[in-house]
Amino acid sequence: MKLFHALAVLIIAWCAVIGRSQAVTLEVRAGDSTCIKAELSASFSIPYNTSSSTRTAQFSLPDSATADTGSSSCGTDSSSPWLVAVFGPGHALGLSFSTNGSLYNVANLTLQYNLSDTSVFPGADSSDVVTVVSSSVGIWATVNTTYRCESPTTFRVGGSTVTFSGARLEAYMPQNELSPTESVCMADQASTTAPPTTASTTTTPAPAPTPPGTPERGTYSVNNRNGTVCLLARMGLQLNVSYFSLSQNKTVQELVNLSPNETSVSGSCEASSASLVLTQEQITTLNLTFTLNSTSNKYRLSAITLLANWSDMRGPFQASNTSLDYLRSTLGRSYMCNAEQTLAVVPTFSLNTFRVQVQPFEVTTNQFATAEECQIDQTQMLIPIIVGAALAGLVLIVLIAYLIGRKRSHAGYQTI
Repeated sequence: MKLFHALAVLIIAWCAVIGRSQAVTLEVRAGDSTCIKAELSASFSIPYNTSSSTRTAQFSLPDSATADTGSSSCGTDSSSPWLVAVFGPGHALGLSFSTNGSLYNVANLTLQYNLSDTSVFPGADSSDVVTVVSSSVGIWATVNTTYRCESPTTFRVGGSTVTFSGARLEAYMPQNELSPTESVCMADQASTTAPPTTASTTTTPAPAPTPPGTPERGTYSVNNRNGTVCLLARMGLQLNVSYFSLSQNKTVQELVNLSPNETSVSGSCEASSASLVLTQEQITTLNLTFTLNSTSNKYRLSAITLLANWSDMRGPFQASNTSLDYLRSTLGRSYMCNAEQTLAVVPTFSLNTFRVQVQPFEVTTNQFATAEECQIDQTQMLIPIIVGAALAGLVLIVLIAYLIGRKRSHAGYQTI
C-alpha cells in the first residue's frame, strides 16, 4: 500500500512537471557577440485530425529547446534577424524582428510542427510537417531595452495558439546581456497598482487639445525585392488613442493625424500576405497587414498594430489585433472608399480612414486596378438617386392631378 501511494505521488509530480511550461534561454550569436537573446516559457495548443475526430495537442516548449544555428541569424542589410528554436522531431518556433531605428518588434511569429510525432499527436491521420505564420503580434520595445512581459500572452498562429509567459527578450543587442532597462508590456502595466497620489494642490488643468481636422491624404507604396511596386495605397489616416496622460494625470482620448511628409514607408509582399509599415518621427509606427484567401480570391485588412512612444505617455503604448476583416476586395482590383470609416482595433485604439484606395496584390504598371467601391459609398450614391426619383414622381403626380382637375372644371360649363 505504501509502495502504491509513493508511486501515485511520483506520477502526480511527474505530470505536474510535464504540464508546466519551463523557462528556456535562447541566444543567437554572430562570432563572439550576441544579437538576440530570449528567456521565456511557451505553451502550444494545436488542433489536428484523426481518422474519426479532431483533437487538440497541448504541450510546452521543453527546456531542451535550442536556437538552430542554421536558421537563426543576426540579419543583414537585406534580411531580418531570426531566432528559431528547434525541439523534438521536427518542431520549431521562430521569431523574426524588424526595427525603425527607435523601436524593434517581432515582425513574424512562425510555428512548425510535425504530425508524425506520435508522442504529441497520437492518432494523427497525417504525417505532414505543418508551418503556420502570424504577423503583427504586438511584441515590441524601445531599442537598447529588454521587452518584458510576465503575464501570459496568447497569440493566434493559423488555427493554433502560442502562449508566452515570463518573457524577457531583446533584439539588436549592443552587448551580450539583456539590457537592465525594460519596456514593459501593456498587460503587466495594467496589473500593477497606480502610483500613490501626493497631497492635493491647486493646479490649472491642461487645455483640451485642438481637434486635428481631416488628415492629409498620402500616397504610399511598397516594392518587391526586384524593385517593382507590389502594394499601393492612397489615403488619409487618423489615430484615435486612449492613454494615461502625465500632464493631466488621467486617461485621455487623443486624435493624431499621420502626416505623409513626416512619414517613412516600409513593408513586405508575399504570396498570400502583404504589409504596409508607416513610421512618423520615429515615435509612431502603424503596421497594416493584408491577407489573401486563394480559394475565394478575396483579400482583406486582417491585422493592425500601433506602436507609440509619445512624450506625454506614462510608458510606450502598443495595440494589436490580428483577426480583423476590413477593406475587403477581389484579387486583381483595388479597394476604394471615399467616406470616412472607423476601424476598431482594441478598446483603446481605433483607426479613422479618409478617401481610401488600396491594392496590396497584383499591382501592375504602378497604377491602381479597377476599383471596387465600399458599401458606404454605394449607399451614399443611391440616396440622391432615390430622392430625385421620389421628387420626379411627386411632380408627375401633381401634374396629373392638375390636368384631371382642369378637365373636370371645363366639363362643368354649358355652351350657349
